[in-house]
Amino acid sequence: MTTRREFLTTTAHAAIAAPLLPLVERAAPHPMRILILGGTAFLGPHIVAYALGRGHSVTTFTRGRTEPTVHRGLFRHVEPLVGDRSEGLDALAGRSWDVVIDNSGQRVEWATQAAEALRDRVESYVYTSSTGVYYPYLGDSISEDTELVMEVPVGADGEASREYSYGVMKARSEAEVRRIFGEDRAIIVRPTYIMGPGDRTHRFTYWPVRLERGGEVMVPGKADDPVQYIDVRDVAEWMVRLAETRTAGTFNTAGPAAPMTMHRFVHAAQGAFSAPTTFVPIDDYAFLAEHGVGYRIPWIPPVGNNYGSARADISRALANGLTFRPLAESVRDTFEWWDSGAVPADQQARLTGPESVMGREAEIIAAWRRR
Repeated sequence: MTTRREFLTTTAHAAIAAPLLPLVERAAPHPMRILILGGTAFLGPHIVAYALGRGHSVTTFTRGRTEPTVHRGLFRHVEPLVGDRSEGLDALAGRSWDVVIDNSGQRVEWATQAAEALRDRVESYVYTSSTGVYYPYLGDSISEDTELVMEVPVGADGEASREYSYGVMKARSEAEVRRIFGEDRAIIVRPTYIMGPGDRTHRFTYWPVRLERGGEVMVPGKADDPVQYIDVRDVAEWMVRLAETRTAGTFNTAGPAAPMTMHRFVHAAQGAFSAPTTFVPIDDYAFLAEHGVGYRIPWIPPVGNNYGSARADISRALANGLTFRPLAESVRDTFEWWDSGAVPADQQARLTGPESVMGREAEIIAAWRRR
């Protein structure tokens, strides 16, 4: 007999080995030559899969150190260029493409150098930014026109310092891309927390893994706490479509299409599984913090500088074609990836081990009831 894991692994390998022909039925009207700066980690392989399926050719520029955990077989159809952005872009010399998608922009100077080098050799620059540019999240409806913090405030420390540093880096990188390419050739995508197959952070993966087990499930936060999230495939596919139509602009990239609360989220996500489940809401932020329950993405306590972290206005993205998979599909696919052997045992243990929130959940629930 075949175990469930062996079946899933065999099925995944078969899917990877399948020809591209079924995907090409959705081919774009005008095939493009796409350069991806960073294409083997989380978002990249999904861009590669969708772009190839649309009939585009793909070149990646990476350090050659990261193996994709999804769509690995498709990379035989990709041209790999090897280099380190901190050391230069020599591998790109003398080449041209229709569009560059920058997924690995982790320093402002990297965005500047890439944009300068490619200004006359690609038509459009797609920069993968983040809703982190809005930190501190203080508004009820944060739009693309919200004024951004461009310098880390003096005196910021701890978590605030890290949040400011990341947001400022992304905001200044965006500005460099616009400066060099111009508003009419720059496509800036600002995703919220991305989830789905291949997520190496395992932040959102907590929920698929926990809900598949069933039983008493702790639900942190108040009933009306807002949440936002987006499937990595929805981001990847939309980015390629924006590039195809050369739709310049800046876009908050979050889901779902309509406002979602934490309680509604867990009920919808649980629909991916059949295990009997009872939800135990814990709405006291101080109690949760005391027991080491911080962010359970997509839930973030909507207080202080994080008040508006799940309040991004996505009307502009919706008007320009952003679409979403059903949540239950995202949750199920994420769990199947997690359970397929793609995630090393030590990483799984960090999420589910006895010292983790999941491992201590029963104790936390018991402490809550004793109160």
